[in-house]
Amino acid sequence: MANQSNKQPSQQEVQPLLNLLNAGQLSNAVSMAKSLLAHYPNTFLLHNVLGISLDGLGQYDGAINSYRNALKLQPNLPDLHFNLGIALSNVGQFNEAAASYRKAIALQPRFFEAYGNLGTLLQKQGKLEEAVASYRKALSINADARGYFNLGTALRDQGKLDEAIKSYRQAIQMFPNYADAHSNLGETLRDQGSMQEAIKSYQDALALNPDHPSANYNMAEFLYLAKRFDEAIPHFERSQLDDWLERSMYCLYKAERFDEFKTKLDQIVKTGKHTAPFLATLATHYAVNFKLEDPYNFCKNGFDFVYNAKIPELSEPNSPLLKALLNDINNAEIAERVQGMLHNGKQSAGNLFKRPEASFRTLGELVKKEFINYKNKFAGADCELIKSFPEELEFTSSWYVKMRQGGHLDAHIHEIGWISGAVYLAMPSDKKTPEEGAFEYGIHGDTYPQKHKEFPVGTVIPNVGEIVLFPSSLFHRTIPFTSSEERICIAFDLKPTVASNARSNY
Repeated sequence: MANQSNKQPSQQEVQPLLNLLNAGQLSNAVSMAKSLLAHYPNTFLLHNVLGISLDGLGQYDGAINSYRNALKLQPNLPDLHFNLGIALSNVGQFNEAAASYRKAIALQPRFFEAYGNLGTLLQKQGKLEEAVASYRKALSINADARGYFNLGTALRDQGKLDEAIKSYRQAIQMFPNYADAHSNLGETLRDQGSMQEAIKSYQDALALNPDHPSANYNMAEFLYLAKRFDEAIPHFERSQLDDWLERSMYCLYKAERFDEFKTKLDQIVKTGKHTAPFLATLATHYAVNFKLEDPYNFCKNGFDFVYNAKIPELSEPNSPLLKALLNDINNAEIAERVQGMLHNGKQSAGNLFKRPEASFRTLGELVKKEFINYKNKFAGADCELIKSFPEELEFTSSWYVKMRQGGHLDAHIHEIGWISGAVYLAMPSDKKTPEEGAFEYGIHGDTYPQKHKEFPVGTVIPNVGEIVLFPSSLFHRTIPFTSSEERICIAFDLKPTVASNARSNY
C-alpha cells in the first residue's frame, strides 16, 4: 500500500494555485497552498509556492520555514537557496542569508543575481570591499544597468567618488531612462562640488519621473541651499522622502512665513511623536525667538545633554590606536567631500567607520560603547531623545575633519542625526585664548531669522582622546584657532534605523 505522505497533487489541482501566484493574488495562494499541503505534505512545489507567496506578503518568518521545508525535498536547487537568502535578509539574519546566496552560487556558478544580492547584503553589513567584489563578479557574468547602479552605491560608500560616477554613467548608458541612476549620479557629483552637473542630473531624473522621490528631494535641497525657499517647498512635499516635512518646515521658517510655520508646528505637536531632531531645532529656535514655551519634547533643554568623556584606548600615553588612526587618515586613499561650512580644512567622503582599515572599525566599536554610556547617564529623562533612543547602534555617517591654521566650521546641525558627536585626535596647543579650536554649541545658527540676540551658547574644550556627544538638534561650530598645528577629529551621527523579489521555480 502506497505511503500517503508521498502522494503528489495532479496538474489539475496545482494549476489554479500557480494561476493565483502569477496573478499576484498572494493571500489566496497562501490559503490554497496550505490546503493542498494538508493532503500532500511532501510536495516541493507547494512548499516553494507558499514561501514565495508569504515572502511577497512580507511574512518572512513563514516564508523561511516554507523554503526550508522545500529544501528538505530538493536540497540542490539554486533558486530555492536564493529565495531563502532573500527572506533571511529581510529579517536581518545576514550571515545566514549570505550562506544561502553562496550555496546558490556554488550550485550555479554563473548565478549573477545571487552575486548581486550577496553584494547588497555585504554592503548593508559595511563589508564594502567584499560587496564591490561581488558586484563586479555579477557584472562579469551579466553586465546590466542595475549591476552598475549597485556598484556605484558601494563605491560611493567607500568614498571612491570618481569610480562611483563612472559606474552610474555606465548604468545610464545601458538604460538612459534609469531615473534612480540619474539621481544618484547627481548626489555623487554634488559630493565632489560639481553643483551644475549635479543639478543637470536631478533635472534628467525629474524629466523621466516628475514624482521621483530622491530627485525631488535633492532638487529641493539645492534650492534651499540657494535660499530659494519658496521654490524648494513643493519639491520636498512631492518627495515625501526621509525628513521632507522637517525640511519644508525649515523653508517656511527661513522664508519668515511664521504664521504658516506655527500652524503646521501645532498640528505636528498634537498628532505626531516628538522624534525629529530637526523639528526640535526649529521649534526651540521659534520658541526662544518669540519668547514662547517650546512645545516639542524631543529635547527641550539640549544643553543638559552634552556629554564629554575620555576614551581610555585613545587617551593613554603613546596610544597605538591614536597612532594608527592618524596614520590611516593621512595615508589611506580616502576621497574628500566639498563642505561649504568648513574653512581652512578638509573633510572625508564616504562612511569612515565602514572602511576596511582596522583603526576606523575599532574606533566605531568604542564609540558605540560611549553611546551606551550616554544612554545610561541620562536614563529616565522625560524626553524622546532618551525615551526613543536607538536600539541598534548604527552610524548614519562618519567622517574625519582636518583643519589647519584659521580653520573653523560655521554653526550648523546634523539634520539626519539623533545623537551626533566627535572624537578628537589632534588639538592645537599653541593658542592665544583657551577657547581657540573649542567645540561651541547653541540653539542659533545657519542665519535663522532672529527677533533678538538672546540665544545662549555653551563650550567644550576637548583634549586629545576625548569624545563629545550631543543631541543632533543642537547647533554647533568650531571656534577658529591661530596655531600652526593641525586640529583633527572624527565626527559621526547615530540615527534610528527605519525592507522581495523571490524567483519562481515550479
